[in-house]
Amino acid sequence: MVLTNDVVLPEESELTVEEVNLSTATLRAGSFHLGKYCEKANNEFMLCRIEENDPRKCINEGKVVTACTLEFFRKVKKACLAEFNQYANCIDKSSGDYGLEHCRKTQGVFDKCMLENLNLERPPFGYFCEARVHDTKRPKPPVEEKAVYPDATPALPDDVERKPARFGSRLYWMTE
Repeated sequence: MVLTNDVVLPEESELTVEEVNLSTATLRAGSFHLGKYCEKANNEFMLCRIEENDPRKCINEGKVVTACTLEFFRKVKKACLAEFNQYANCIDKSSGDYGLEHCRKTQGVFDKCMLENLNLERPPFGYFCEARVHDTKRPKPPVEEKAVYPDATPALPDDVERKPARFGSRLYWMTE
């Protein structure tokens, strides 16, 4: 990546946060409940990333997501450690691709514990695919003006004769 002198990079102290130091199986075991628990923080971060189109402007939102994740796993450790470890161990050992299909019994035990102790229900299938409106307190970034280049190649005028493609359309199956 090429940078110029006018690009300001954040200091290392701004980027330093406590990391979520967990294995893949552990993260997969808690992923559904974690997604539900940290939904607001995660949606705020993703909205910032998409709107700003610059990751440097969303550092604080990313820190909030990391803090929420750490808080979630600390609560799981206090409330459902045995059930969670059993489920994560099953995911780790039952298949080479960390599949969940072999661990439905341990998943049920973990889900029940999460519901009873943390009042956090496992989201239904397709929950994270549903469209939602996220309300944010951040101001909307200004819309950048489209760049205008004075030496750009001009477009064809609207009144020019447009002949059909020489060998027909490549999208012939779409014409009906």
